[in-house]
Amino acid sequence: MSVRVGIVGATGAVGEELLAVMEQRRFPVGELLPMASERSAGRSVTFRGASLPVRPLDRAALKECDVVFLSAGATLSRTLAPELLKGRPRLYDNTSAFRLDPAVALVVPEVNGHRLTPAHRHAAVANCTAIVLVMALAPLERKFGIERVVVSTYQAVSGAGRRAVERLMDELRRELAGEKLEDGGAAPFAFNCIPSIGDLDPSGSVAARTTGEERKVGDEVRRILERPDLRVVATCVRVPVIRAHSESVLVELKDKSATLADVIAALRDAPGVTLRDELANGVLPSPRLAAGGDDVQVGRIRPADEPGAFAFFVSGDQLRKGAALTAVQLAELQLAQ
Repeated sequence: MSVRVGIVGATGAVGEELLAVMEQRRFPVGELLPMASERSAGRSVTFRGASLPVRPLDRAALKECDVVFLSAGATLSRTLAPELLKGRPRLYDNTSAFRLDPAVALVVPEVNGHRLTPAHRHAAVANCTAIVLVMALAPLERKFGIERVVVSTYQAVSGAGRRAVERLMDELRRELAGEKLEDGGAAPFAFNCIPSIGDLDPSGSVAARTTGEERKVGDEVRRILERPDLRVVATCVRVPVIRAHSESVLVELKDKSATLADVIAALRDAPGVTLRDELANGVLPSPRLAAGGDDVQVGRIRPADEPGAFAFFVSGDQLRKGAALTAVQLAELQLAQ
């Protein structure tokens, strides 16, 4: 079997990671059509050792693809997806455009892969922070049930795009050279933690005190776990790490008899999870170790202050498992079907 694959946003960080993941997993690409904005005209991408020119967006060509990965922003996805669905491709959307649309599958293969059926021609890839979190929550929900989740995130700058990484590196060079950075509206990334990610609700209501990223985490975790009643409190923080998100998690389980050994066993056996839980030996999750890897790392597992409550730390590559890898896994699932 070979398929015709289109990538919209091929020169972006997620697009580049899609190319690497497809090559590493030997995804059955017969023909590849990398596309990007007009400003990327003349650029090329490398796939399987060959240099392929990046073409401007070509709707007619995309309609003739078998698989299309959308990674060029929610605004474009909202207009492009309905048009492409009139053609032949199945769409795997790495943007936020359709994640809460009940007609579009929101699936993390290790968690709710059964929800993606042959009837689906449009699947959304969840928010990267939500994917990293739900990989650790799902085995606990399956075995013990979860009443409440409190999570604080440590999100890499690359989650904000390539320009954000360039800005971080520039700020670090300037700070280390002795220049004092001023907060000119946007807080510096360098040597800083910024507890605000995503748009704010302009209404002035209580909801305006929660950021867009924090709303996404709660809404998408509830949908993926099929738990609309699940209580989720998220505080999302940008930190001066280049790649891979981390999260400090507190879960309150429904099963109050669950022991530390039970929780560790559930996480150890979970697909897509690597246990790094030897504090005395320094075996811990970290973004440096998670970067470039497929699995989500979990460690620092310990009881909290009441029966059934446990705390732990998670690290996962937000460009890989949080975006490109999950998109390719979804396509693989449907090809297998």
